[in-house]
Amino acid sequence: MLILAKAAMAIMLGFIISMIFGFFFVQFARKKKMGQNVSHTIGERHLKKNGTPTMGGFIFIVPVLLSLIMLYIKGSITLNHNLLILIFVFIAYAALGFVDDYLKMKYKNNKGISITTKFLLQMGIALVFFYIFMKNGGEPILWITSIGITIDMGWLFGIFILFVLVGTSNAVNITDGLDGLATGLSAIAFLAFGIITWNTGWMQGYEEVAIFCFLLVGSLLGFMLYNSHPAKIFMGDLGSLALGGALATVAIVTRHELSLVLVGGVFVLETISSFVQIIAIRKFHKKIFKMAPLHHHFEQIGWEETDIVKLFWVVGFLLAMAAITYGVWI
Repeated sequence: MLILAKAAMAIMLGFIISMIFGFFFVQFARKKKMGQNVSHTIGERHLKKNGTPTMGGFIFIVPVLLSLIMLYIKGSITLNHNLLILIFVFIAYAALGFVDDYLKMKYKNNKGISITTKFLLQMGIALVFFYIFMKNGGEPILWITSIGITIDMGWLFGIFILFVLVGTSNAVNITDGLDGLATGLSAIAFLAFGIITWNTGWMQGYEEVAIFCFLLVGSLLGFMLYNSHPAKIFMGDLGSLALGGALATVAIVTRHELSLVLVGGVFVLETISSFVQIIAIRKFHKKIFKMAPLHHHFEQIGWEETDIVKLFWVVGFLLAMAAITYGVWI
């Protein structure tokens, strides 16, 4: 019952701070005209969103960090290398997204940081992750617990970390295309990984990592008050990259990388749909979907935005429950 109480406390704390901070940040973003430029290529329904404030990721990033500081001062949590890795990736990816969003606003386009520069910075983050992880007794091993297989990856584990970080952060970024879609799916994903993490008692700092997840769930629910349809603010790359990086980090440190495919199943489907569309157009000069990623395809065939979001949330929730069953019980 203590675990349940801690989880409830973390969710409530994150929600309250996020709700209050968000109220003031939305006003600040409007005053500073931190509007996002919406591309005309994704349909007329989205053009009315042009100028909606972005960088809303601050509304859940700041509350999580403030809550961790408060809990540390109170003595409710302790610092350990797994929590430090998680905080580092969370902040580093947020900083990367901030620069990307800032450049887009400054030059009033959707280019931001070049792909090469972004990849090099992500590689640097992955190298720091790998260094801290290995320095504190981490093993470069991929566990497939359901069939009892372990794969010693050696130095390739560093490349694996990079692949998971980049893949997950970009997957969340791609999914962030409808009001509340990525926010709700991320809340579901972190709730699932919070529960899974409580079952990793062998891991140093497992309670702190779980509390981080639950704080983020509460903060995302607070952010939802401002990001649900019609959105008053978008999370921007600042938010989506931070969420994807943190989600990948939790999966890696808890050794549940394969569970990530299930927990983030909708993110995976969205990414695959974009990849398939690009290949089909470039190689065969045909479209598989009316528009990619997948949520835009549903828009093009006449679905309402809110109906698409609700469907994807339900699918994400069911996949997350399956992942909990796999990660905790089986």
